[in-house]
Formats: sequence, structure tokens, C-alpha cells
Amino acid sequence: MTVPIDYDFAVVTVVPHVHLYGAAAVGVILHARTAEFIDAEVLTDPDALRHRVGLEHCPRLARYLASWQRIARGEAEAGRLGLLPPSERFHWLTAPRSDMIQCSPVHAGRTDDPARTLRDLFQDYVRP
Repeated sequence: MTVPIDYDFAVVTVVPHVHLYGAAAVGVILHARTAEFIDAEVLTDPDALRHRVGLEHCPRLARYLASWQRIARGEAEAGRLGLLPPSERFHWLTAPRSDMIQCSPVHAGRTDDPARTLRDLFQDYVRP
């Protein structure tokens, strides 16, 4: 019998006009502390982002979202943020902010496969 793994996740959104809100889901971040798992799935294709968000200047946005993914994964290219412990990276990424890229409130769940759950959540929240 597999022991369920607790996880936390947040939906990554882009708010094209912060003063008007109106967010578009572009990714999911999932952290399962006891499994030492943290990862993010985000849209990084500029054309997909342009269609989803309705902005013309999406290549820069795609680079920013790719950097969020690198931070979540703890990649060396993420700089000092990528070197933080997984829990700190998750909390840094999901902290409330007034930028164009924001996260939903953090939600919790249980799974036996965090990577599969991340893919499923991405399909549910981001891919129509």
C-alpha cells in the first residue's frame, strides 16, 4: 500500500492590467515537502501566452515564466533563489505580490505521485 503524500499547490496567473485584475492561468507550482518535490509547469510559448493573456509583448513574459520554472526546480541558472531550500523557493514564488505574474492562494491535497499530480493540475487549470 502506498502512503499518501501531502502537497501544496498554487496556480500561476498573469494579470495583464494589475489595476483591473482579470487574471489568466498560465501555470501551476506544486510542492510536496515530505517527498522533497517541487516543480512548476508553465506556459513558455510566446504564441500560447499571447492567445491566453491577450498581450502583444509575450517573449519577455515567456522568459520570466521560464525563470519561475527554473527557480522552482532549483536550477543553477536561477541564481541565488534557485539555491534556496525547496520550501523557501515555494514560499518565495507563491508570496502575494502586485506584479503582473501572481499566484492563487495555496491549496492542499494528497497524492501518491507528485509529478503526475502536477501534470494533471496543469491540464485542469491551464490547458482548456
